[in-house]
Amino acid sequence: MNLQLTDSRVAIDLQSTPLHLGLGCRSRPVEGFTFEPATLDAYAAAVADDGNEGRLVVLIDEQGRGNHWERHPAGEEVIVCVSGTITVIREIGDETEQVILGPGEATVNPAGVWHAVDADGDARILTITPGLGTEHRGR
Repeated sequence: MNLQLTDSRVAIDLQSTPLHLGLGCRSRPVEGFTFEPATLDAYAAAVADDGNEGRLVVLIDEQGRGNHWERHPAGEEVIVCVSGTITVIREIGDETEQVILGPGEATVNPAGVWHAVDADGDARILTITPGLGTEHRGR
């Protein structure tokens, strides 16, 4: 694993190199990022000083039903549909709600709420996520 936050000012591909938004309005590419547990742990350690204010910006291609639920206790997450159509499913108490998004539309997942994303075919989404304490569970 070779995770590194850099001060690079060249063009980056948000699908392979997310941005970390941190304290002091700082934006840094996260080189070597993956969604593997060891890399996520290394990322959390590298940005720990940003606390609840740190955010990860990622561009993700989705297809079909999502395979996990997640929640972000540190703050609200923004999900933007860039292309295609997605459904954001939230578990709020005993209720389930769905928000359907098309290109250019966004929704905000409240802090601590379990949610999943399903794509109707191919879709691309942009997420702005408070990573501190994020939890996942299978679907």
